[in-house]
Amino acid sequence: MERTGTVVRFSRLLAACSAGLLAAGALVASAPAAGAADVDLVRNGGFEAGLDGWNCANSSGAAVTAPKRTGASALKATPAGSDHAKCSQTITVKPNSTYTLSAWVQGSYVYLGASGTGTTDVSTWTQSPDVWKQLTTTFTTGPSTTSVSVYTHGWYGTPDYYVDDLSLFGPGGEPVVIPAVPGGLKTTALTSTSVALSWNAVSGASGYHVYRGGTKVATATGPSATVTGLTPSTAYSFQVTATNAAGESAKSAAVTATTTEGGGGGDTGLPARALVGYLHSSFANGSGYTRMADVPDSWDVINLAFGEPTSVTSGDIRFSLCPVAECPNVESEAEFKAAIKAKQAAGKKVLISIGGQNGQVQLGSTAARDAFVTSVSKIIDTYGLDGLDIDFEGHSLSLNTGDTDFRNPTSPVIVNLISAVKSLKAKYGSDFVLTMAPETFFVQLGYQFYGSGPWGGQDPRAGAYLPVIHALRDDLTLLHVQDYNSGPIMGLDNQYHTMGGADFHIAMTDMLLAGFPVAGDTTKVFPGLRPDQVAIGLPASTQAGNGHTTPAEVNKALNCLIKKTDCGSYQTHGTWSELRGLMTWSINWDRFNNWEFSKNFDAYFGN
Repeated sequence: MERTGTVVRFSRLLAACSAGLLAAGALVASAPAAGAADVDLVRNGGFEAGLDGWNCANSSGAAVTAPKRTGASALKATPAGSDHAKCSQTITVKPNSTYTLSAWVQGSYVYLGASGTGTTDVSTWTQSPDVWKQLTTTFTTGPSTTSVSVYTHGWYGTPDYYVDDLSLFGPGGEPVVIPAVPGGLKTTALTSTSVALSWNAVSGASGYHVYRGGTKVATATGPSATVTGLTPSTAYSFQVTATNAAGESAKSAAVTATTTEGGGGGDTGLPARALVGYLHSSFANGSGYTRMADVPDSWDVINLAFGEPTSVTSGDIRFSLCPVAECPNVESEAEFKAAIKAKQAAGKKVLISIGGQNGQVQLGSTAARDAFVTSVSKIIDTYGLDGLDIDFEGHSLSLNTGDTDFRNPTSPVIVNLISAVKSLKAKYGSDFVLTMAPETFFVQLGYQFYGSGPWGGQDPRAGAYLPVIHALRDDLTLLHVQDYNSGPIMGLDNQYHTMGGADFHIAMTDMLLAGFPVAGDTTKVFPGLRPDQVAIGLPASTQAGNGHTTPAEVNKALNCLIKKTDCGSYQTHGTWSELRGLMTWSINWDRFNNWEFSKNFDAYFGN
């Protein structure tokens, strides 16, 4: 969260991550010549038959007669906005086999790659604005790989690019067959209205369908899913199938699960629909200072911004009210504490938020971890607070090289934060409220990139919140990712989504609820959270942050996620009727904007 108004840091982070990817792509070795028995497996690689066999995102590609390298035509593709004009083709291959991918390209930035190899996916790129240049790379398929996707794309904001004579040489694969029936279906978590399921991954499957009583109710890209919208104290029967390009398997053996009586999930007394806001308590900015007693009853969770460390690595967190010189209307400590008690008596939760834009916190040692626990406890006890909000930004969290599995993190700043929060939870018990407010770079970007990546060189902060969220999911009350100050992010539809409208919030929230493979690795699937653990984070006004969303667009996003209406082009992976609500930066900026954000929330949910 920003102390000031609009500040964008995501583009710089994504640029750093992208630069690492470019460097990695440049390291791909030249490919050996194809073997004598190999054949070209690409369909219409010269684009003589237009786009036959090719899928170009958002109709960004076309066959043109000039420029071309050979034959009558070539591919022309046009990046636009957040779309980098990807064109791809799925090709049947053989397991444990080596392939050579090649293409002639022309353009400012042109990429050639293969994904779904079952080993290490490859890509290479070049700058060749005025001449044809050949790109070549090789890969070896995994033991169960029967198809791969080959692709080309440009880059954001660059001119048209051209491709001709694209080929994939190697042994031809057998036709794709319908995958086997999934085994091992089991229940992993229950609430009054949801059932979480998992099953064994199936070789050759590209996705899964979940059935309740014979009716398809959910889809998943990995071997887990959460079915929502159920009735308390009710028994349900579930089955799952595996799918790929050839079709759908038969249904698995059924498993029966009975929902709990009510509540579930330890939600610490929050209402079914909660409005979360940050209150500038320790500083002032253009929005002005708002006293705790003046916060309207609309706000169910009030996060005090901010507790900050004495130094980046100390772990020693301090909080104090805004100085009178900076905030002339600031209340006294006694008045502040009395107002907190009054809010709590009215059923509201008041938390200390740690971090923010200026509060870099790196718990790189056990000493810093212990200092964090001690100092945060002191703040909670001094003000009688209900819990903790983690708003670590900037360089607070990053993954060391080689830390590649979000389920078993090894980086000290990650491990120590998890340990510290668990200690606080154990100290204060089941009523302790725990929320988190990461940026999209640290969560949803993990669908594409995680840490420094398989080749090194990526931004080590990419996806770095995922191990924290995963390890603390049973203790987590609310996750409200900041859907603002963000660059374009790829959703589960493999399209890029841009902040500012309903589509961005729909795609980003659906990822949290459906789960996703981390860095595209289907063996490392981040399981979806319960809908009651998720709120959408938005700026309260245009001054509060980039990506402000109008009330009409906010309502469209809520309609899609909760009711599956007004979804636009994105198809959600469930009907998330128990979505908890909204978070905003900030209460102060909402007051500055005549309470537009909170009034719209109250009107939508009938408060």
